[in-house]
Amino acid sequence: MGIKRRILLSEGSSTSAREVITALGLLDCEIEICDPNPYCIGRWSRFVSRFHRCPGLASDPLGYLNFIMSLLARRHFDVLIPIHEQGLLFAKVREQLGQRVALAVPSFQSYLKALNKAEFSRILSELDLPQPSTAFVSTIEDLRVLDRFPLVVKTPIGTASRGVWMISNSAELKRLVTELTSTAFDELVVQQFEVGPIEHAQAVFNSGRLVAMHAYRQIRRGAGGGPAVKVSVRRPTVRSHMQRIGQHLDWHGALSLDYILNETSGIPRYIDCNPRLVEPINALLSGLDLTDLLLRVSLGEDPPEAPEDREGVHTHLGIQALMGCSVRESSRAALMAESLRLVTHSGIYAGSREELTPVRWDWLSAVPTIFAAVLLLANPKAALNLPKAYWGAHLLTRESIEAIQNIE
Repeated sequence: MGIKRRILLSEGSSTSAREVITALGLLDCEIEICDPNPYCIGRWSRFVSRFHRCPGLASDPLGYLNFIMSLLARRHFDVLIPIHEQGLLFAKVREQLGQRVALAVPSFQSYLKALNKAEFSRILSELDLPQPSTAFVSTIEDLRVLDRFPLVVKTPIGTASRGVWMISNSAELKRLVTELTSTAFDELVVQQFEVGPIEHAQAVFNSGRLVAMHAYRQIRRGAGGGPAVKVSVRRPTVRSHMQRIGQHLDWHGALSLDYILNETSGIPRYIDCNPRLVEPINALLSGLDLTDLLLRVSLGEDPPEAPEDREGVHTHLGIQALMGCSVRESSRAALMAESLRLVTHSGIYAGSREELTPVRWDWLSAVPTIFAAVLLLANPKAALNLPKAYWGAHLLTRESIEAIQNIE
């Protein structure tokens, strides 16, 4: 990029934040991060020059915003990157933020539509893009009478499999009805379960124009629903759909889609939208630096559309793999065997590169993996609660969204 840029990341607890730190470090940026958790995964990096402990978005969005504004007033930053759901808050006040720092976010309404699963489903319908058979229910009584299984029930707002239930039969539906009876909701999204591999597409837009897109397939699932092992793929159809969605929303910044691919027809059925940059290292290792492009768009540049990158690039996230193994097996012997495969790059990890904690670039990144391995070996069941312990503070809730909507 020519000169060293000082970058502020909106959080440091997510896997996406950890991977963006690596990508920025390789660009020789000066990186500072904000997070409520002083032991967040992003802090364990030689690339991070300063950590700022801040209020949590979930519990205190206005306190978090005031913290960011105060920090920007005290220190100069070239770019503010909304790594996670802080983007909704930044979109609400993007004009005020834009007076102090460069950033790439769409309008507040566009961000909210992409974030909300019900609104995103309606966008797909409006654009005549494929999705699973979908219905909306607004009462417990409507939910109770569903009788086509298997199906997936989703709250409009939810990340990392929060607010998502897989319902296989009437008994599981009855348990969900009981669980939700005392919960306030405006509507739920109900979709028929689709069979097929899960894939993910990541893109960067400049005012509605597609700048670049990368896609990968989930080979093995980790904790919290995220992929533990990936392989890059090329999906021209998804690229054309992504272009239409980004243009429809006049999207500015990063946007990601999840879909299930019908391997017979080649049709992707879209199941989720993440209005942010999700885990960009598989793309980087495939020859496409989405983080660099996001920085350039943030700084007001207009880069040409990037060509498709390489397919068949295998990567993995060691921590996710260990936690996923612990959830599936709940066995120390299985965890030790999985750890050995990770260290020796054997089995499913043969020919694969670590993307979350790349020791050869950033030796300090090994600390969270070692900690997770020791903790899980001591108590394999810890994988059930570990994600909740560290990922919740930076996620939006119904209450925090209402507080953000009320900002003048």
